[in-house]
Amino acid sequence: MDEGGTPLLPDSLVYQIFLSLGPADVLAAGLVCRQWQAVSRDEFLWREQFYRYYQVARDVPRHPAATSWYEEFQRLYDTVPCVEVQTLREHTDQVLHLSFSHSGYQFASCSKDCTVKIWSNDLTISLLHSADMRPYNWSYTQFSQFNKDDSLLLASGVFLGPHNSSSGEIAVISLDSFALLSRVRNKPYDVFGCWLTETSLISGNLHRIGDITSCSVLWLNNAFQDVESENVNVVKRLFKIQNLNASTIRTVMVADCSRFDSPDLLLEAGDPATSPCRIFDLGGDNEEEVAGPAPAHAREGLRHFLDRVLEGRAQPQPSERVLETKVAELLAQGHTKPPERSATGARSKYLIFTTGCLTYSPHQIGIKQILPHQMTTAGPVLGEGRGSDAFFDALDHVIDVHGHIIGMGLSPDNRYLYVNSRAWPSGAVVADPMQPPPIAEEIDLLVFDLKTMREVRRALRAHRAYTPNDECFFIFLDVSRDFVASGAEDRHGYIWDRHYNICLAKLRHEDVVNSVVFSPQEQELLLTASDDATIKAWRSPRTVRIFQAPRPRPRVFFSWLASQRR
Repeated sequence: MDEGGTPLLPDSLVYQIFLSLGPADVLAAGLVCRQWQAVSRDEFLWREQFYRYYQVARDVPRHPAATSWYEEFQRLYDTVPCVEVQTLREHTDQVLHLSFSHSGYQFASCSKDCTVKIWSNDLTISLLHSADMRPYNWSYTQFSQFNKDDSLLLASGVFLGPHNSSSGEIAVISLDSFALLSRVRNKPYDVFGCWLTETSLISGNLHRIGDITSCSVLWLNNAFQDVESENVNVVKRLFKIQNLNASTIRTVMVADCSRFDSPDLLLEAGDPATSPCRIFDLGGDNEEEVAGPAPAHAREGLRHFLDRVLEGRAQPQPSERVLETKVAELLAQGHTKPPERSATGARSKYLIFTTGCLTYSPHQIGIKQILPHQMTTAGPVLGEGRGSDAFFDALDHVIDVHGHIIGMGLSPDNRYLYVNSRAWPSGAVVADPMQPPPIAEEIDLLVFDLKTMREVRRALRAHRAYTPNDECFFIFLDVSRDFVASGAEDRHGYIWDRHYNICLAKLRHEDVVNSVVFSPQEQELLLTASDDATIKAWRSPRTVRIFQAPRPRPRVFFSWLASQRR
């Protein structure tokens, strides 16, 4: 300013100078004078700072809920849970999974030490209860989930047995008394299990039909198995699904379709004409599009193929596994119940799980609609409603990710499905179902819209995994309103922004990070679980400042009054 208070530099020149500065320097310069303060809050200036600092593609618009570029820059800088505030060391072995209660007041952890621990989520986290599952012949605990009203905890584990054993069990624990209420068999163990209603849960069973052919049965179980009345079912078969080429159903979860109408905060990027995306709808809204028995010409083609094999005319001669798969396909074509449609057209719930059709490696996601009449154990016990010729249930939709699926998670509104996948090489062909293709070290975090049944065209990538495909394990991810987080085998947890598709934080551990979970009530709190046997709590810089801010000292009069009352 000159002596008359007139700025020596015009705003336009100050603006050009500020463009060459970093965000911290711009804020510091804004403290010099009123003119610089006004320029340092310029919207165009912070738009440039935002795209440059976070390296966001210029065609990605500002978040629809944001009111200014300055505030949006501050949101990504200040509200990401990236500050370690507490390390929990009560587990004695690898921590495999974390889950929050819906209220956010509690969370549970599962571990190779064969315990399920329940924690109180206060400013300082403390242990409430530890349930040792070794007396029930469990080898370790692997997954947990709170029911809708936070009164019950589902805990899933693996039985002791030979190395190739696939049997597990689901336990239901009361959160009032911490008593074990019931136990349900679960096979294979990596079905995990999940809640369908407040008092009913889904488990799995596997029945071998041939060398590489089987069927998976999904059961609905009452959480309270001590029902005395013979007229009340405690278990009912939901679906029976054929598995080909050594594949099985795993990792079941439920999406509530009635919540899809919440505000859409995830915008697709790219031109549909130049950015093709996968469409994974096997059915449709029209009756003619519903998946049902295969066309007659397809069935005849399979029969002719088998006839040539039996007569020795097939060249080259197919292997026993190829022949078994063809026979299984022919059996299923005339004996599969097509998907049901809701009589009212109302949205219900989706059962989502990993599966496959080419190899045992999970490379597809199956989606099956659950109708209202199927959400209770009342009614037919063993699926008597199915026709005598309908051995299997058809899926409503299938997603093929052309890679090994190692994690899935739903957005809070249940509309978006996030999938951790390690891709197969481009053009890979599976010749032997017992020898899946090699998988990439990079983990792709894919996003699918369950409302439109289309893939969102931007995949997230930063995290890595190194385990080969025959030993690959699940890495759990979680999604909050604005962020998505995942573990990785490179000793870090990762956080991305859902809208801008950028990695915002890497969270350090000493070993593989198996699971991450946001507080459902406070996305600025994140927990991570690792093979280093620890659970770490992370908060945003903003909340750390709030908690560390000195509290005002009591006034002298009230201090004196309190001392007189003792």
